[in-house]
Parts: sequence; C-alpha cells; structure tokens
Amino acid sequence: KEKIEAVGTPLKDWDIQINYGIKTGYNEAFIISTEKRDEILSNCQTEDERQRTAELIRPILRGRDIKRYGYVDNGLYLINTHNGVKGKIPRIDINDYPAVKAHLDQYWDKISVRADKGETPYNLRNCAYLEDFDKPKIIWKRVGSILRFSYVEKSCLALDSTCFATGVQLKYLCCILNSPMGHYLLKDSPKTGTGDLLISVQAITPLLIPFDNAYSKRLTSLLDMQLDEYNIASEKEINEIVFDLYSLSPEERNYITRYFKSSSVQ
Repeated sequence: KEKIEAVGTPLKDWDIQINYGIKTGYNEAFIISTEKRDEILSNCQTEDERQRTAELIRPILRGRDIKRYGYVDNGLYLINTHNGVKGKIPRIDINDYPAVKAHLDQYWDKISVRADKGETPYNLRNCAYLEDFDKPKIIWKRVGSILRFSYVEKSCLALDSTCFATGVQLKYLCCILNSPMGHYLLKDSPKTGTGDLLISVQAITPLLIPFDNAYSKRLTSLLDMQLDEYNIASEKEINEIVFDLYSLSPEERNYITRYFKSSSVQ
C-alpha cells in the first residue's frame, strides 16, 4: 500500500475522460444485425438517403464483446438517432431517415413509453460526450467477475453495459488495468449481491497509477503485439513491467499473481 501511494497518481488527475456507454431504453429496436442494417439501407429511396442512413447506423460493442486487450467483432450496429449536443451537434430528425423511421415504427408501442429517450421517442437520450466515441478508447464491462479492458482504435459506440475512457496514454493504461497488479488495484471496488465487481466511473478514477515514459513505449509496443495475436510471453512481460513500476518485491509479486491473476480466457 505504501509503495502504491508513493508512486501512483489518481486517474482522476490524468488527462483522461471516463464515461458510461449509451443507454437506448429498448435495445431490441435500436440495436440491429448486419442483415437488418443491409435491409434498412436497401429500403432507402434515394442515394442521398442511403448515405445519410449508413452514417447514422454505427458499430456498437457490448460488455460481452470485451476481451483483454482486444474485442469481438460482433456484427451489431446501433441506430444512433441521438438527441444532439447543445451548441455543437443538431438533434437527429427522424423524418430525414424514412427507412429508419419505418423500422422503428414497428416498435412504437415500446419506444414511445420508454423512460430513456430524447426529445421524441425516436431519439436516444442526451449524451454530451457523443464525440468521444470517435476517439481511441479503452472499453470495459461495468459488471462482472472477470476483469477485461479492451483498447479500441476505431470509431464505434459502446452500450451502457460498459464504461470507456479517452485521453492520453491509453495503451499504457490498458496494459496496467489488464495485469494482475491492475486487478489488485480494483479489489476494493463495490460488488453486487452476487459478488460481481462494479467497475464504474467511480471505481476507476481513484486508482493510483504511476507513469514512466520508457516503460510506456515498451508497453505500447507489447499491446500492439497482443492486438495482432495474443502471446503469453508478451503478457508475462507486461505483467512484470507493471510490477516494476511499483517496485514490488518477489514476495509481493507472487502474492498478487496468485490471488489476482487475470483470466486465461481471452
């Protein structure tokens, strides 16, 4: 504990932003398969409508899609009829997207009475950080017994079963959070009644994590290798580097590795 406090800086003091994923209020209407996306696009009456609609329907990741370092390409999309961002992005007008409206109208009885909606039942609720989904990010499942943090370079949305972070040194942080040391730092996170961890924004921001530029370059390289193809030797090196950051003794390393080991399931 003393070693952690001596070198670590709370994540709330890093130049990163941590937020929740998007809540639709009725996933069955707003989250669609690749096949349904293609069907909606084929129902567009003009090329202009088809292009607008293709831009509106965005890839989305759920908590179950998150792996250590990477993620599962699930083939799912969110109909991102967002409510706009005040002064920056106008609200989506469903009348500009007839094919999308026809799809959502099939679920009118559900979407019209849901609590989480925007200005109209067709719109998603307010999300002031909507543009952050376009940036590189770390995404993780908010509730679960196995901790996994995924680095996602591409522009995509994330469901409310996740949280995500944008900002600086994301590959470095992703390695630390996925390591046994990272799991040790999260051991006192709140838990559900069934014992699952609640890795919310509030659980992440107090974590004490040191920064070392030389180690950052190596961890960034190792994470890139893991994203290309998982390698156990690279993961072991990541874990040892993270222990070095905190100057842990062999005894301390063995204790944390034994009791806070990351899952072997990717």
